[in-house]
Amino acid sequence: MSGSHSDGRPGKEGMRGILQDFPHRLPLVRRGLGMVWEAAPGWTIVWGMLLTVQGLLPAALVDLTRTVVDRLATFSSGRDGSRSYSAVLVPAGLIAVLWMLGQALSSLTAWVRTAQAELVQDHIQSTIHRQAMSLDLAFFEVPHFYDLMHRARLDALQQPLALLENVGLTLQNGLSVLTLAALLVVRAPVLPVLLAVSALPGLWVVARYTWREQQWRVRNTVNERRARYYDLMFTERGSAAEMRLFDLGEYYQDRFEDVRRRLRSGRRRLAGDQFRAELAAGGIAWAGVLGGMAWMMVRVVRGACGLGDLVMAYQALQQGQKLMRSLMESAGRIYRNLLFLENLFEFLSLEPQIADPAKPAPVPSTVRSSIRFDGVTFGYPGSTRPALEEFSLTLAAGRMTAIVGENGAGKSTLIKLLCRFYDPREGRILLDGGDLRTFSAKDLRQKITVLFQEPVHYHATAGENIAMGDLTASPSGERIQIAARAAGADRSVMRLPQGYESVLGKWFGGAELSVGEWQRLALARAFLRNAAIVALDEPTSAMDTWAEADWLNRLRKITEGRTVLVITHRFTTAMRADTIHVMEKGRIVESGNHAALVASGGRYAQSWQQQMEDAAHV
Repeated sequence: MSGSHSDGRPGKEGMRGILQDFPHRLPLVRRGLGMVWEAAPGWTIVWGMLLTVQGLLPAALVDLTRTVVDRLATFSSGRDGSRSYSAVLVPAGLIAVLWMLGQALSSLTAWVRTAQAELVQDHIQSTIHRQAMSLDLAFFEVPHFYDLMHRARLDALQQPLALLENVGLTLQNGLSVLTLAALLVVRAPVLPVLLAVSALPGLWVVARYTWREQQWRVRNTVNERRARYYDLMFTERGSAAEMRLFDLGEYYQDRFEDVRRRLRSGRRRLAGDQFRAELAAGGIAWAGVLGGMAWMMVRVVRGACGLGDLVMAYQALQQGQKLMRSLMESAGRIYRNLLFLENLFEFLSLEPQIADPAKPAPVPSTVRSSIRFDGVTFGYPGSTRPALEEFSLTLAAGRMTAIVGENGAGKSTLIKLLCRFYDPREGRILLDGGDLRTFSAKDLRQKITVLFQEPVHYHATAGENIAMGDLTASPSGERIQIAARAAGADRSVMRLPQGYESVLGKWFGGAELSVGEWQRLALARAFLRNAAIVALDEPTSAMDTWAEADWLNRLRKITEGRTVLVITHRFTTAMRADTIHVMEKGRIVESGNHAALVASGGRYAQSWQQQMEDAAHV
């Protein structure tokens, strides 16, 4: 990266870059604070008022302390014959009141910030969720997207609120420093200058190491994701069996520890360098305080000021140094907040590539003629080999079409293109003659129901698992049960302790189903949606032969009048289709019904014969 060394240490160009870069990032302050305001406007106003009052307290306490010391000195010298104790007790009492007020305001501010934080965090998470759902599947194919989303979710999630807190602390500490400086200017004009000059090394340290930390975090995003992945391998149910069977615990433990060792080493090196630099900057700052106090003592001895002024100067310098340090740290954190907020806003600015036309055409409620893939060429992001190349295929309306072929032939890609998760690089996909790109993607998908090759296991009730196929229609319990019976899932569900109300999955202490039972539940979810187009990707892959035969006997009745596309490796499933197409390397190489393809003696016939021989030997 320009202006920094390979270990993340900023060179001269990097330090200049911070000063030059900061003004350009200021618009992020407005955007970040805007998110906080959208989430919790009332709490933000109260929080700002509390910080303002707290910012004025230090100067008031220092000035009251000066008054008390001066009056005590006057009494002890005997120059005031009245010796009125009220002259001391009143300012001393005010000090006590202000101190208790400061403690109360600090606790109240913490409570307000907690309430504010909950609202802001929920708002940002909802914003990230909506953005993630709006993006195309193509984004999930690119590692850079995962790095960006990782930083947005884990790093930038807290940043808008942290930005508000740091801006608030900067304003509060700045107000305190200004009021303390105003007190010093009246009685010791040199001290505010000395305070500012002695704080400059600390400002340099904060800026330098804020930059280094951010650079290090960006470079190590992949390592942090790797550590999280290795950790999940130990704790996720899906990997538990193989981790034990193949004795992979030590293998993944070594890799986890190696990544964590590198992360620890980098953080420790940064912290060590920062500690040494802060120690030197702190020494300079305290040298400034000691020099200022020596100058004030000389003035007291010469009678140029009183003892109260000396105490005031000590307190003001001491508090001023702490406030200046806090002020610089807040400024550094603001810059860090902006760097991470840039990740959040970069993620939120991503635009989906699947765009709806300005005036979408209405999607046909049923397929009247056909669905046609016309000269389609398509490749997945990052892949040099096209999944489909000049691919053409017609799915007849109201008929069942099966696609068979080897893994990687491009069969599942047809469903993803049909759902318009991707657009072809070349060619068109036509629904009754209308290009899919002329329709609203959301409206199109509502006309399609799909069983994916790896369906989601929702950790919810069995009924909810099925209902998710058509939540917009608020399906009744009767509709859910009809879909379950159609998919052959009703028997599995009724064996559960609470039937359709039984929670599934181990995350929340529910029942676990077999792979085949989960698949039938997903089939029920697909069938619940009364869609004109039905796409089934390996619908019987997890079923035994008895379950497959039972389900296939009902498939025709379930899908009557609909246009059905079945992707399968099982020829016993494919043979029920009206038309079968054999795919190879992104192209159709054979077509016909089962009898015709067997009689032709081609690839289909050879595979059919092999499957029958394998079945005979079982």
